[in-house]
Amino acid sequence: MCVSPYVQDHYADDFAWCYGCGRLNEHGHHFRTRWDGDVTVTEAQPEPMYTAVPGFVYGGYLACLVDCHSTGSGALALLRARGGKLGDGTPVPRCVTASLHVEYRKPTPMGASLRAMGRVVEVSDRKAVIETQVFAGDTVCVEARAVVVSVPDAMRPQ
Repeated sequence: MCVSPYVQDHYADDFAWCYGCGRLNEHGHHFRTRWDGDVTVTEAQPEPMYTAVPGFVYGGYLACLVDCHSTGSGALALLRARGGKLGDGTPVPRCVTASLHVEYRKPTPMGASLRAMGRVVEVSDRKAVIETQVFAGDTVCVEARAVVVSVPDAMRPQ
């Protein structure tokens, strides 16, 4: 039984290939999301290859971070709403993004440790809405809102 507090470590193998957060994608970022009280957290350290202009992080990397943080947060929220918790044997839902709105508030400095912090603002049987802020130190660099849904049947293995 997996005891990791990170939801991505509990995804079924068929759903663990995401470029951003899939543990089985050897070329991916391996973003990992966990609860910290009632907020969700994903920490990241962008490598120099994700430079937009010298000294600053590429916005696509930040959008990927927020996207995976949001789907992980949604999975955690759906699991909690169903009365489950990581490692208790309850199947962990896998979410995909239905919509993502990203606002770049400040340039994100390269070399800074990033911390995405999310708040679940809505959860239903198959959907969650997540609001996220990405911090570099104490500075909010990105704000986002995502609607995530349980993986649709069309995306499930046949």
